[in-house]
Amino acid sequence: MATTSQPLRGKTTCKKIFWAVFPHACFILSLVIYAFLGALMFSHIEGNRQVTISEEYRAFLQNLTYLARKLSDNVTENEKMFKNDIRELFNTADPVWFINPEDRWSFFGSLFFCCTVFTTVGYGNTYPVTRIGKYLCMLYALFGIPLMFLVLTDMGDILATVLSKSYNEFRKLQSKIQASKLCSGSTCSKRNELKSRAQSKIVINEPLTIMEVLRSQSGMKRRPVKYRNVELFEMLIARENESTQPVRNRSMERWSSCPELARGKTVSRVIENFDKIGKELEKLDVPIVLMVLVIFVYISCAAAILPNWERNMDFQEAFYFCFITLTTIGFGDTKLEHPKFFLFFSLYIMIGMEIVFIAFKLGQDRLIVLYKKVISFCAEKKMPSKKIYPK
Repeated sequence: MATTSQPLRGKTTCKKIFWAVFPHACFILSLVIYAFLGALMFSHIEGNRQVTISEEYRAFLQNLTYLARKLSDNVTENEKMFKNDIRELFNTADPVWFINPEDRWSFFGSLFFCCTVFTTVGYGNTYPVTRIGKYLCMLYALFGIPLMFLVLTDMGDILATVLSKSYNEFRKLQSKIQASKLCSGSTCSKRNELKSRAQSKIVINEPLTIMEVLRSQSGMKRRPVKYRNVELFEMLIARENESTQPVRNRSMERWSSCPELARGKTVSRVIENFDKIGKELEKLDVPIVLMVLVIFVYISCAAAILPNWERNMDFQEAFYFCFITLTTIGFGDTKLEHPKFFLFFSLYIMIGMEIVFIAFKLGQDRLIVLYKKVISFCAEKKMPSKKIYPK
């Protein structure tokens, strides 16, 4: 009997784990599929576009040739004027003129663009040029941004649970350490004696067993009772069998008799998991200073690793780039030379955006509490004081 119960117990635990992880995996898989489909779409549309030489591009080349000929051998006299003319000329240039569409809109380049779209980063160095590409970009962002925020909210619940549990365990450990420092030998012994007395009282007040109840019935034979001892014995035996019967057997009986009931219960649990999205994030209550420290450490770790493949960045520039990215500002002043490495970096960006999102949520809650206190304080000051008149 024990050998058959162990595989069944393993199967039930695996099913519980699967249905618990299913909503989270569903959201992440949907986002990954959405990104890959967008990369295929934009690489086909923008990468295969025909490059035509426009009149503006020809005028730009003519002006550039004119300025190059105008520059005399004495560079020192005309250097300042030449720099100003070149700056004005390049300000009128379109960056698309200097980009090969097939190189920029490869599959990995398009995937990089899709990640910048639904994460709302938008560096600005890659953008659609064709009219149909711009329309599809708006449509892609219309559905991709809510999906991304749904993934952030779902993963934010997991991070909020981890943070809250870690913070609570830290507080418990801190309170135990403080209690051990304040507790002396005599007081600790007194507390232990009080605990042992309380436990002994609890043991005495436990409910009677069946044998004790039957023994007590021997003194009650003289008085008229509603039930006989045999009936009472059968009722107690039936109640004890019902209470001691394992829940696993009852669930197995229901599964074998009517599998639709167990299947419906499993589906209802999955639906409850979908309904609980965002609940843990609402209940999170940790100090805002702790979240700022977590963000600082998180960005510092990436800023130390990122210059290994981005040679144009040092630690400070990488720290600035990570902060601008995780806060979805995305100025585009710091550009990446290797978008393929950015794709491996995308998991870091998603987790970092969730941490920043949690920090913003905590900051928002703190600001709401502060505004409530200020408004209540101002209202109490403006309310007229009650005057007590003599009778």
